[in-house]
Amino acid sequence: MKNFKSLAPLLFTLLAVPSFAFASFSTASADQWHENTYESSQPQGLHPIVAERAEILRQRAASIGIVIRFTDGFRSFEEQDALYAQGRTESGYIVTNARGGQSYHNYGLAVDYALEVGHQVIWDIEYDGNGNGRSDWFEVAQMAKELGFTWGGDWESFRDYPHLQMDFGYSLHNLQTGNHYLY
Repeated sequence: MKNFKSLAPLLFTLLAVPSFAFASFSTASADQWHENTYESSQPQGLHPIVAERAEILRQRAASIGIVIRFTDGFRSFEEQDALYAQGRTESGYIVTNARGGQSYHNYGLAVDYALEVGHQVIWDIEYDGNGNGRSDWFEVAQMAKELGFTWGGDWESFRDYPHLQMDFGYSLHNLQTGNHYLY
């Protein structure tokens, strides 16, 4: 497994992502998201416990008729810095306020998810595809919390609905300075 030395960017990742604002139904075809999502159900580079729980989450959601797609997992510091540059020094929308080392994604401790409906990937937090009268998005979030994830949708200052993380009690400062033992 990769040796992760820092962890600060995730906490503020995706602070201003218009597609995650969830004001309305947002979709993209699975083909459009091919480059930005994982063909398999599991992103690589995650802490073993995070990877295990993410797979359990995927299976539990599927058992009640909800298909989730992990849209992000581990990010290198370089990938994080490239996301940070987007909408600032590079074209596109601002999608994060976290630089390399400032995100739990940078330490393999976070995943982002979306719902997959047929050949569409959606970020509609009100969608009820399994028809049980409850939002699929919130059903997945509840299952994730039961598995030990912290859900970004519970955050007060910025609700990051796609975001799930396990910090194991470590702050970003702990991870950045190496004052931790994750493996």
